[in-house]
Amino acid sequence: MLVVLAAMTLASCNSQKTNEESASPADQIRLVDFAPVVVNNIPVTKVERAKFPIIDMHAHDYASNEEEIAQWCKTMDQVGVLNTAIMHCSWIGRPFEEYVAAYAPYKDHFRFWCCFDYSDMSPEGIEKACQLLERYHNELGAVGVGELGDKGEGDTYARPGDGTGIHIDDPRIKPLIAKAGELKMPISIHIAEPYWMYLPMDETNDGLVNAVAWHVDTTNCYGYNKLMTSFENAVRENPNTIFIACHYLNMTHDFPRLGALLDKYPNLYFDISARVAESAHTPRAAREFLIKYQDRVLFGTDNGMYADMYQTIFRVLETNDEHFYCPELGYHWALSGFNLPDEVLKKLYHDNAERILTEYK
Repeated sequence: MLVVLAAMTLASCNSQKTNEESASPADQIRLVDFAPVVVNNIPVTKVERAKFPIIDMHAHDYASNEEEIAQWCKTMDQVGVLNTAIMHCSWIGRPFEEYVAAYAPYKDHFRFWCCFDYSDMSPEGIEKACQLLERYHNELGAVGVGELGDKGEGDTYARPGDGTGIHIDDPRIKPLIAKAGELKMPISIHIAEPYWMYLPMDETNDGLVNAVAWHVDTTNCYGYNKLMTSFENAVRENPNTIFIACHYLNMTHDFPRLGALLDKYPNLYFDISARVAESAHTPRAAREFLIKYQDRVLFGTDNGMYADMYQTIFRVLETNDEHFYCPELGYHWALSGFNLPDEVLKKLYHDNAERILTEYK
């Protein structure tokens, strides 16, 4: 990246210096290399274990062998995670049946989520997909559908059938959505990306470092607002099916907009997965929002299986720490904690998810 930090320059005693002679080394620092060290004498809290038991509603098949699965279970026990949703996606690698079998010896720690099958979009094919969904639920223990994903080109996360061009409000898949509701299987879906990814990649972009890496080209696909319309259509037209919008529905820049959707649709929930940085740079707004919608928020990680990852999220949710950096999250701004009340933490960590999944204990 060629974006350069603007350096503040102090008035020089020698006003006759040339521009070249008075140039600061900071003029050559690239934004992507910005790695500040906090100098403030302020509290630093290490939250080793969550304050209350956790149901993690958003993770994936990260473990490559049984040893790693066993270690993941130990880490979950260490940090206070009771169980974790393992979501299926095309990019996970192995078919649904295989990863269920791989995690079966540790099934007390995991819940399984499956994809929709778009292999045959004819009415007969959709009926077969409904039957497959029912088999996954009844025989293999799938408790939900997801992670579906639409970043503009349709459900490109789907497996085994390619979902390119198939958006969540496509009338052809309405029977699948209805079947999920009938089976009480929530649908977890990733819609769009954070708003910075759609803005110009220039000096005005507040999330530039991350935005460049995840920039979305909408030339030949749905843009941000069209994706949100598609999603709202599906939520509105399927009131008997629970939808979980992953990653705050990628609306951490506009909590009032997300709140308006939650107010309109009682079948809509959201998870906080993989959006720690995007929410913790506006801690007061995020705290207010989470308190207001404490009955609709779900805990999720979507960032691996390591203790320090969980503990970073706990620090944001539980403490009043401020101005700390987590460069591994990809942003250059400082984060601050929400210091959420205990009654909100209990719902976010556990109770809301338990209410949704209670039949599948």
